Amino acid sequence: MAVKALYLDTEFTQLSIDRELISLALVAADGAEFYVELLDGWSADACSDFTREIVLPQLDLQRFGVSRQEATIQLQTFLQLQGPVEIVGDALRWDWPLLLDLLGASGLPDTVVGCREVGLSGLGDDLDSEEPPHHALLDARLICRGASQLK
Repeated sequence: MAVKALYLDTEFTQLSIDRELISLALVAADGAEFYVELLDGWSADACSDFTREIVLPQLDLQRFGVSRQEATIQLQTFLQLQGPVEIVGDALRWDWPLLLDLLGASGLPDTVVGCREVGLSGLGDDLDSEEPPHHALLDARLICRGASQLK
């Protein structure tokens, strides 16, 4: 069975070691998507000005908001249903620890067989000129699209 790439992006409170996860997305080239916005585990008071001005207004907690506990269950289920996967991101030093933290004590399911980082600079005008929306799902889709151009 072939290993499927799942493209990861997150949004979090601040660009520091003390960051807390706000939202997380995984997107596959075959159209499979996972996206959650956390209702707990972070506060607007802990957010940087950038996060308050750019990230928070894009959230739709009514539609996508779930508790951290529910997000963990949904993420475990999604990963297990995908078969063998590799997690791919453009900023794994920021995103990977937040993914692991959300998975909690149960850790990565056996279906996750690896992770790697992709650099998306120099892909051409269509991606280079696009400012990432700083929305985890939209950014994960952008990473997926960009990585497919690298192949």
